[in-house]
Amino acid sequence: MTPEDHARAAADLLAAEKTREQIGLLSKHHPAMGMDDAYEVQNAIYRAKLDEGRKVIGWKIGLTSKAMQYALNIDIPDSGILFDDMLFENGATVPAGRFIQPRIEAEIAFVMKDAIGGESVTREDVIAATDYVAPSIEILDTRIQRVDPETGAARTVFDTISDNAANAGIVLGAERHAIDAFDLRWVGAITSRNGEVEETGLGAGVLNDPVESVVWLARRMAQYGQSIEPGQIILSGSFIRPVECPSGTDIHADFGAFGSVDVRFA
Repeated sequence: MTPEDHARAAADLLAAEKTREQIGLLSKHHPAMGMDDAYEVQNAIYRAKLDEGRKVIGWKIGLTSKAMQYALNIDIPDSGILFDDMLFENGATVPAGRFIQPRIEAEIAFVMKDAIGGESVTREDVIAATDYVAPSIEILDTRIQRVDPETGAARTVFDTISDNAANAGIVLGAERHAIDAFDLRWVGAITSRNGEVEETGLGAGVLNDPVESVVWLARRMAQYGQSIEPGQIILSGSFIRPVECPSGTDIHADFGAFGSVDVRFA
């Protein structure tokens, strides 16, 4: 893809977000696109949102589970950017029409007290730089078609990364914990939709340890000249499959002693 292709794809995705009308698969129109192309599209979206007055509040990590990696035939996670208009209060109601095809995932969120970056970041660095961890829900949306209606081809990881890793929102639980207060590998969630359990999982599903997910993010960001800043929220990756959230959906994620998170879709 050329720089002009990156800019056009970003503009189309931004328009889809505003109009709630999805665009076609970028991987279909640009069959030779690769990982660097996808992140260039995402970075063009990042620059456009900053120009609109948005502020970066953190980062999300996706595709951390083996099941999702196998499904997309890729062996590494991906990442996206959290903006200030994506943050919802615990128990909030998402207005009708805010998203196109919302889904949610349960995750452990890290909130940082110190900057961290570089290709040699270690888990000890992440632990030292973390202010606290908290239960969270990530809201996903897709501004790009999941499946091409003509060929039946599914979106690829390059489509997803270009679409800001499908990120759309974040809900933090009220609880705040020191990073060593729990063994994060054993922190789990029972995620219910309208009172019925839909998904369960454990933190170990995230690269065997959510801390390692943040290590991966810091190292990947270094490749693009970026770093994690103080106060930023890091969504470490989901340990459940996405749960569809059509209008009228109530979500409750019960993390046990770690806390809980609620959100409703009007």
